Amino acid sequence: MFFRKNKKTEGSAPPPPAAQGLASFDSGSTQFLTGDATKDQRSVEELLESIARISAMVSKVRGPEDLERLLRTIVDTSIERTRAERGLLILEQSGGELMVRVARRFSGDEGEDVEGDVKFSASTVRRVLDEEDPARDTFDPDADGRDLGASIVDLKLRALMCVPLSIGQGVESTRGALYVDSKIAARQFNVQDLSYFQALSQQISIAVDSAKLHIDSLEKVRLEQSLEIASAIQGGLMPSIPEDVDGLDVFGWYQSAERTSGDFYDFAPMKDGRLAVVVGDATGHGIGPALITASAQASLRSSLRFISDPGQALCMLNEDLAERLEDGMFVTLFLGLFGVDSVTYLNAGHTPPLIWRMETKEIESIAGDGPALGMMDEFPYETPASVKLNPGDVFLAITDGIAEARSGPGSEDLFDEDGVREVLSSMAGEGKEAREIGEELVHRVLEFAAGNREDDMTLVVVRCTD
Repeated sequence: MFFRKNKKTEGSAPPPPAAQGLASFDSGSTQFLTGDATKDQRSVEELLESIARISAMVSKVRGPEDLERLLRTIVDTSIERTRAERGLLILEQSGGELMVRVARRFSGDEGEDVEGDVKFSASTVRRVLDEEDPARDTFDPDADGRDLGASIVDLKLRALMCVPLSIGQGVESTRGALYVDSKIAARQFNVQDLSYFQALSQQISIAVDSAKLHIDSLEKVRLEQSLEIASAIQGGLMPSIPEDVDGLDVFGWYQSAERTSGDFYDFAPMKDGRLAVVVGDATGHGIGPALITASAQASLRSSLRFISDPGQALCMLNEDLAERLEDGMFVTLFLGLFGVDSVTYLNAGHTPPLIWRMETKEIESIAGDGPALGMMDEFPYETPASVKLNPGDVFLAITDGIAEARSGPGSEDLFDEDGVREVLSSMAGEGKEAREIGEELVHRVLEFAAGNREDDMTLVVVRCTD
């Protein structure tokens, strides 16, 4: 939210909002004009000067520190122009509580923060917010204290003014008030003071709205830039497609539903000459799952440099993820160690990969061996299975975003495993290379979904050549 509520007592940044002119005043807010031409001219000039100063600061708001300076200037201006002793910017929180957002007073010619527990006439502020009308009160120090609020008695107030502020629109709007008070007997606010204060507050509402829009647009640009950087980093973590692998022709592809992906694939050469092929999918998509997959990818790749047993590698990764993942978060993962004539594998809750057999022209499915990583921290991924591979056989691993691609938003018509099998059978049967098989599947899925992406999509194709 634009205002803090927890404290009680891809491109260049957009241009700042256009300079704001005077708001249209309601009939009550021009009562500060007295009919004295000289005095009225001075009052209007002071008002315009205050508006110009605040508007100039709005155009320079770039972040929280600039915003803090703007809010302090707004309160200081309220004190200075009303010749009060103290000024507050008070906001109403979602539960209805009143929060002092800024509290200022003048020490000599300089404004300073009011420290500690800031007391004020909450009943007056509440009345102003509820009735949406400004208030001006004068208090008799000789009056019975029972007729006055506790804060007024404790502060020994002689006069106060309070005007409503409405910041933002719709569900994002915030109600608040500008409040000034004085303990000096000689400074008792009159109708003209209140009208002037109300006119100033209307312009302040516009200025704060403009600052809110400006800082929101800047934050959006920063977020876009951060996502672009995260996307570029994740793209850099995806491996290059290995070439000249003895007996194997491989291809990998991924596409995120958002800027960053919860899917990943990896190719890692083993010391014994085999090729480790990994396909993973973290729950969800976006920056959070992307961080999880980056960590899992790096950890597994590091382990496979020294560990030839896929079960041991997955046990280590599972223990690591189980300690760090929040409830409901997990990673499905397929790990296969490909040699020239076989693949040794473990499937941790991942979408079952498929193998098209050259000899029979049929497709087999590789079942799972255990739960997804992060679900059971001591699960023993210890008994890898092995499958024979013959020349011409084609292995295909996907994430669920491919099989579950929809023909349109909200449609129940899915591309489904049948669609995947059809493409694999057709392309492999024609003797196509791994890249051609993968690219055709991508084309068919994206065409089916008409460009709609509800989930991340990843695939890996491995074709046996010898």
